[in-house]
Amino acid sequence: MKLLIVLHHRFELWNAPPWLAERIKRDFPGMDVVQLSDYSAIETQICDADALIAWSLRPEQIRAAKKLRWIHSPAAAVHQLLFPELINSDILLTNARDVHGPVVAEHVIALLLSLAKKIPQSVRLQTRHIWGQQQLWDDKPPTREIAGATLGLLGVGSIGRETAKRAAALGMRVIAVREHPAKGGEDLAAVYGPADLDRMLAESDYIALCAPLTPQTQGLINADRLRHMKRNACLINVSRGPLVDEAALADALRNRTIAAAALDVFSHEPLPADSPVWDLENCLITPHTAAVTERLWERHYAQISENLRRFLTDQTLLGIVDKHKGY
Repeated sequence: MKLLIVLHHRFELWNAPPWLAERIKRDFPGMDVVQLSDYSAIETQICDADALIAWSLRPEQIRAAKKLRWIHSPAAAVHQLLFPELINSDILLTNARDVHGPVVAEHVIALLLSLAKKIPQSVRLQTRHIWGQQQLWDDKPPTREIAGATLGLLGVGSIGRETAKRAAALGMRVIAVREHPAKGGEDLAAVYGPADLDRMLAESDYIALCAPLTPQTQGLINADRLRHMKRNACLINVSRGPLVDEAALADALRNRTIAAAALDVFSHEPLPADSPVWDLENCLITPHTAAVTERLWERHYAQISENLRRFLTDQTLLGIVDKHKGY
């Protein structure tokens, strides 16, 4: 069996460490493992590969992969792979949603607490040597308790489930919108279908976007949706930037029709220097670091190695993606 690993990204951590191929060879004797640092030789190497670990591919590369039976994406989002040649093939697609879910959920809670406790404003005051106790109190909405507040989740996948667990443990009331509300969910006080998104937005003090990017979710949080939010509500996006109309969100933040936002993802990354959201005092920006952890590749390896064992013994893989649904 041949496993091809092709991961190339401007951010160092997203690239496979040098030890990955060597560790797989050690744990799976006899497996042919080829690890590339860029895509320059992929056409040559993919022709006889049985399995592939990659962020993205082009349709012609799929057509050249005569033996390929499984693709694993180390990301949770797989929209960049969902073109007809792959969707309509027999190739299995898996993702790393369960690798990232707990880590991203921690980031959601960190952002939520930062907004509730006005940490960004305190940091700005600190850089100016200002004891801003009165200023922080006067700036509305005031510093808040999160216990008893309502967190609304868009999406109850791995990230949404892990976020709900942590938020409920902190005393929050957690509600959600999911495609199939009858499935319910642990730690959820109420679950709505997509048709009731506006109701969820209106009830929530904090909204966390945890849904995959699909044709149905692209641009979902637009000017009209933002108008359904409370004036003191906060929006958190750790999913994908295109779920949000960033221009409409900037207007809502500038006009204080919502209280604040915390954004880890954007439609264009890196976020352009001239983006208006940089200068909004009620917008907290993290540079797509929600999934960053020093244990990332150990977490990846646990899933990859388990799936390699399952693949070799014809067992069901972990993290299988429904290629037609996109998640």
